[in-house]
Amino acid sequence: MGATATLSAAGLTVEPGQEVTCAVTIRNTGEVVDQFVVDVVGDAGGWATAEPPSVNLLPGESAEVVVTFAPPKASDVPAGEVGFGVRVTSREDPYGSVVEEGDLLVGSFSDVAAELVPAKAEGSTRAKYEIALDNLGNHPVTVRLRPVDPEDELDFRVARSDVVLPPGTAGFVRMQARPRKKFLRGQPKRHTFRVEVVPSSGEPLAADGTMVQRQLLPRWLLPALLALLALAVLLVTLWFAVLKPAVRSAAREATAQQAEEVKVAAQKAEDKAAAAAGDSAQAKQNSEKAMEAAGLDPANPEAGPTPGARPSTPPTEPTDFRVAADAAIVGDAERFTEFTFTPEDDKKTLVVTDLILQNPRGDNGTVRILRDVEGTKSVLLEVGLANFRDLDHHWLQAWRFKPGEKVVFAVSCQNPSEKGNCTPSASFSGRTEG
Repeated sequence: MGATATLSAAGLTVEPGQEVTCAVTIRNTGEVVDQFVVDVVGDAGGWATAEPPSVNLLPGESAEVVVTFAPPKASDVPAGEVGFGVRVTSREDPYGSVVEEGDLLVGSFSDVAAELVPAKAEGSTRAKYEIALDNLGNHPVTVRLRPVDPEDELDFRVARSDVVLPPGTAGFVRMQARPRKKFLRGQPKRHTFRVEVVPSSGEPLAADGTMVQRQLLPRWLLPALLALLALAVLLVTLWFAVLKPAVRSAAREATAQQAEEVKVAAQKAEDKAAAAAGDSAQAKQNSEKAMEAAGLDPANPEAGPTPGARPSTPPTEPTDFRVAADAAIVGDAERFTEFTFTPEDDKKTLVVTDLILQNPRGDNGTVRILRDVEGTKSVLLEVGLANFRDLDHHWLQAWRFKPGEKVVFAVSCQNPSEKGNCTPSASFSGRTEG
């Protein structure tokens, strides 16, 4: 069972917007009556038809189907060779279906549009435009731009003189027009010009534009100067008639008030000096008591502490350490992999004031900071890994780990399997006491 298919021509040529046909001969090689459906596959399938679309054949019988290719005249059908396949599908024996392949050469066409945006612009020294170019053809085009002023009154500056446009694309080129002669005052002048657009293929075209040249001095400048002059005359009149006498009177009152304020401030300063003398004596007494409590002789503080006396505060040393994790993926969100830090000196108290958590790979899961007291663990901090990449913590009330206590960095890794293990880290800073 099955079919055979034969194309009348395997190589065809067609222009966009026109048609070309070829015949496919279908033969029923099976042993039963069969129906065969004909369609076109490949890039040409969207604009190809088969007539009739299906045929019924007795065993050993043949029929001819005409396939028509009609590529539209549009930029989305590129010029050049397009492969296609004519598929013959058997209803009785789908596995006996066949595809005959061929090539179709689509011709090229050019269609370039140009426009000046805006068509009219105003300015005293220059005007800005954009040249909008559209390649509506089906092959790349190189466009050359040349502004032309018939009156020779303008100079032009074009960002690019040559533009390459792929099919179905638009391009924009900035352009400036500058008048060669300028004027301070007067009526606006109109300058008309055109931009010649010459494509590498197809007919040249032009985009018309206008520049309206204005005077250099703004129209509002003279009225504004007159208004400022009138305002200045008014202010001078007000100064000599009203404000100057009032200022003199206010100055005399301010001088008298300032003298009174100086007297009051001097009296307050004298009272504060007396109070400060009393506070100084009290501070001296408190200092002597503090030195005695520290084991020092107030009369001879350089002699050091008295033998047998104990310092009021224990000595401290700055410290910092880092715990890095490499935790495997777990299915249970409450299952944690622990990484323990044990202080080197087990006779000193560890005080943690700063903590920096880092999650550079953006892992998913949960991290915890635990306190381990002889196997009994308590949670100090819990954070979701998805909530941060870098997270800083600074405490006024520091974490204190007594001698023998351990710091535990626990990770529950919930990454997808393709991402791999979780690798967050924790950096601790603080001091040791004791």
